[in-house]
Amino acid sequence: MCGIVGYVGKREASPLLMDGLRRLEYRGYDSAGICTLDARGLHLRKCVGRVAALADTLRREPVRGTLGISHTRWATHGLPSNANAHPHLDESGRLAIVHNGIIENYAELRRGLVERGHHFRSQTDTEVLAHLVGQHLKKLVAHGKHATAGLLTRAVQEATREAEGTYAIAVLHSDLPELLIGARRGSPLVVGVGQGEQFLASDVSPIVPHTRQVVYLHDGDVVCLTRDGLELFARGKPIHRPVDSVDWSSEQAEMGRFPHYMLKEIHEQPQRVSEELKRTLRPAQGGVEFEEMALSRKELARIRRLLLVACGTSWHAALAGEYVIENLAGVPVEVECASEMRYRNRPLEKDTLVVSISQSGETADTLAAIRGARARGVSTLAIVNVVGSTIARESDADIYMRAGPEIGVASTKAFEMQVLLLTLLGIALGRQRGHLSAAQGRKLVRELQTLPGKIQRIIDGDARILEVAKKFYRLTDFLYMGRQYNFPVALEGALKLKELSYIHAEGYPSAEMKHGPIAMIAPDFPSVFVVPRDAMFDKNMSNLEEIKARKGPIIAVATQGDKRVAKMADAVIFIPATLDCLQPLLTVIPLQLLAYHIAVLRGCDVDKPRNLAKSVTVE
Repeated sequence: MCGIVGYVGKREASPLLMDGLRRLEYRGYDSAGICTLDARGLHLRKCVGRVAALADTLRREPVRGTLGISHTRWATHGLPSNANAHPHLDESGRLAIVHNGIIENYAELRRGLVERGHHFRSQTDTEVLAHLVGQHLKKLVAHGKHATAGLLTRAVQEATREAEGTYAIAVLHSDLPELLIGARRGSPLVVGVGQGEQFLASDVSPIVPHTRQVVYLHDGDVVCLTRDGLELFARGKPIHRPVDSVDWSSEQAEMGRFPHYMLKEIHEQPQRVSEELKRTLRPAQGGVEFEEMALSRKELARIRRLLLVACGTSWHAALAGEYVIENLAGVPVEVECASEMRYRNRPLEKDTLVVSISQSGETADTLAAIRGARARGVSTLAIVNVVGSTIARESDADIYMRAGPEIGVASTKAFEMQVLLLTLLGIALGRQRGHLSAAQGRKLVRELQTLPGKIQRIIDGDARILEVAKKFYRLTDFLYMGRQYNFPVALEGALKLKELSYIHAEGYPSAEMKHGPIAMIAPDFPSVFVVPRDAMFDKNMSNLEEIKARKGPIIAVATQGDKRVAKMADAVIFIPATLDCLQPLLTVIPLQLLAYHIAVLRGCDVDKPRNLAKSVTVE
C-alpha cells in the first residue's frame, strides 16, 4: 500500500517526483503530497484526491529544489484529508517524512511525545514517526553544533528501533540540502542508482525511465543517498548490497493504444504464456525444466506434500494449482490463506514443500507465513513476479513468472502466469516422481504449445463478450459456478466483478448450489456457469437445468460448438477445447473481459477500484 518516490540529484525534483507518483498511483490514491528542499527551505504541498489533484495544486503553487520526497496514500490511520496526507513534518518543522506501513505502537509513542510538549496536526501514525525521528535528532544535536548526515542517520536508526510494526520511509531535513535517507522493515523500498542522481521508490516503476540499476533494500536497512552515491547500514554498521539490473523498460509499463492498463494486460497474456512455454518446455522428453529454481532433482523426489500459501487472486491460483498438481504429480496438496496460516499453529509434516505465491513478492501475510515455515525447518519455494522481492530473497528457491509490470489493480496476467507455473510444476513433479509417463508428458506439452493461440482466439472474440456485458451490467447480484478445475476460476471471476464494478458476486462449486445459494435464484439474479466439456460436464448440466427451472438467467462459458449449452443458456461465451487440467488457463479469460466490460459500462474506474491498492504490504 502507498507509494513513495524520492530524488536527489542535479535536476529539478518536482517533475520527476510527480511522474513517479503517477506510475505508483496503483498503490494508493486517496491523497498525495510532495516536499522539496532548496536554499529557502522546505516546500510542502499536499491534498486529498489523486495525483492529478496534486498536479493542479503545483501548477498554482510550484515548488523548487533538486532534493525531494513524495507520496500517494492508501489510508490506514485517519480518513483521507489534507492534514492526514503525506509528507508529514516533525515538531521543528524542519524534517519531513513519507511512510508506507503501520506503526503499531504509535498511540503509546504519541502520548510520550505529547508529554514532552509535541503538537500533532493529523491522526496518522506517520506524523508520530516524524516527531520521533525529530526528537532523537534533537537529543543528538544538543551535544553538537548542528545536524549532520551522521546524526540524522543515527536518529532514523534509533527511532525505527523504538517503533514497532512495518515501515518504508524517506526522510529529508532542511539543514541537509543534499541528503535523502531511506529505511525499511516489512514494506518494500528500492534505490535507483543513476549518474549524478539517486532515486528512492516503493518499486522500480518510477525508476526505470531514468536508470535500470537498482539496489533492493532488506529489512532493517538504512540508506543515505546523495547525488554522488549511497551508503548502506544494517544494525548501525556499513554493509554492501548488490546492484541489480531491471529486465523491462518503462515503455512496457505504458498503456499504449489501450484505454486501460487492465485491458492491455489481458491482451498481453498470449505472448507471456508463449514466452514462458518456450523457456521451460522440453518437448522431446515430455517434461519441464525451470532454469532458475534451485531445488535439485533429489530434493524434488523427496517431496511428500505441498502446501500452497497465498492471498486474494493468488489464493485462487493456488486452488487451481491444487487440482492440477495432485492430478499430474500424485502429490497431496493443501492450500492455505496466508493471513490465516500465519496465526495458526499448523503442523508441518516432514518433506513438505511450502510454495508461496505473490505477484509483488511483498505481500505481508504471505511473507509472514513463509518466515514461520522456514523457522520450523520446512523448505520454501516462491512463485513471484518481481526479481529481488523480499519473498523471493527469503525463500529457499524461486520461480519468476515473468508477467512483466502489472499496473491494473485487479490482477489478470499474473493470475494466468501463476496457474501456468503451477501446472508446469505439476508436470515437473509428475515426471520426476514417475507418476506421469513420458508419453503423457508429451501429450501435455503438445497441448500446452497450442494455448497461446487459443487464448488469442478468446480475446479476438471480445466483441461477443461486450454484448453479453451490455445485457447484464445493470444487475446487482451474480453467482459464479464451476466444478473441479473450474471452481477456482468461478471464485476468481466473482472476485474480478466485485473488485471492478462493486457488484455483489459469489463463487461456488456448482454442486453446492443446492446447499443454500439456490434460494437466491430469481429472474434478476444471473448465474455465470463455467461449463466446458470435461469430466464434470453432465453434472454441471444438471445444475444448469435446476437454475433454468427457477427462471434464473444463465451466462455460460462453454466449449466451442456446444449446442446443448447454447440452447439452455441466455448468453454463451465459447472457448476452444483443451485438456481438462489446462482449462483454467482458458476459462478465466472471458471472465476477466466480462468483468472489465461491465465495470466500464457502469462508469467505474477499472484500473483504480475504490478502496483497493495493488500490493498489500500491511496487515
